[in-house]
Amino acid sequence: MPAPQPPQHQPAPTSALSPVVPPVLAEVVRSGFVEGRHRGALVVLAADGAVELALGDVTAPVFPRSANKPMQAAGVLRSGLELAGERLALAAASHSGEPFHRDLVRKMLDEYGLDPALLQCPPDLPLDPEERDAYLASGEAPDRVTMNCSGKHTAMLAVCAQRGWPLETYLDPEHPLQRTIHRVVEEAAGEPVVAVGTDGCGAPLMAISLVGLARAFRAFASAEPGSAERRVADAMRAHPEYVAGTRRADTWLMREVPGTLSKMGAEAVQAVALPDGRALAFKVEDGATRALGPVLARALTLLGVESPVVERIGRTPLLGGGREVGEIRAAF
Repeated sequence: MPAPQPPQHQPAPTSALSPVVPPVLAEVVRSGFVEGRHRGALVVLAADGAVELALGDVTAPVFPRSANKPMQAAGVLRSGLELAGERLALAAASHSGEPFHRDLVRKMLDEYGLDPALLQCPPDLPLDPEERDAYLASGEAPDRVTMNCSGKHTAMLAVCAQRGWPLETYLDPEHPLQRTIHRVVEEAAGEPVVAVGTDGCGAPLMAISLVGLARAFRAFASAEPGSAERRVADAMRAHPEYVAGTRRADTWLMREVPGTLSKMGAEAVQAVALPDGRALAFKVEDGATRALGPVLARALTLLGVESPVVERIGRTPLLGGGREVGEIRAAF
């Protein structure tokens, strides 16, 4: 009698099917009970650029989202546009839509003879919740100038107008400006872009690793004076309110820890470079921006940054019945 035959479709071992689970970077604690966790990956670079700490897979590609903006601004400079001060900071900004942001965007458009209708970022409300409430209360409607990326788009249009490049296709990945930005990203990150997507504002978005993102911020912060990279970093550090507004962590950190370069991105991405050459980058896997502050504050503490702003950034209370009953806290 022949021996029984094994099933034709044996399941693979569980270990072969299970992806590596990212580490927990933050916990949601309510009334002493951990009710949720935010996983992700984080890398810290030492002053010489070596990886000092890696949590999770820091070599996998991610979309840095608006943490790419310093590199995009450097691409605009390399393409020939002369920007400095608040204007250059705004070109690298995810601004809050406060009146001084909107006023400068309109002024820049006028300076380069550009119609606001040329902006291809979508109409939007102010990014800052307090400013959004005031904006709506005044009867205003979503507008392209108000969109947090409008400074970047204005700078992109301005250099295209100056160079005689097509304005209608300035967001095409094959446009001369976008090809230059692509090169800047690869040079700063020290690795190739592995994917190109479309950001929320419509601009091309280049995927690199968290190690590459941290390297890029380190390269900008310590670049040669006068270089496009250093000019962007210096403008952001000198005018952080134009980068992020008056009520956000990037502004607080760059204002209160001199020499620091900091930029967040949507889907909970953050990159920071310190003046001594150290840098960090992380991404919260589920995109929860509420975890950004606690994770950033803990990473800065591990780097030995001593400033009251660290505690301010990290404080994320949870409310119950109108009173504080818990917090979101770092878990590493």
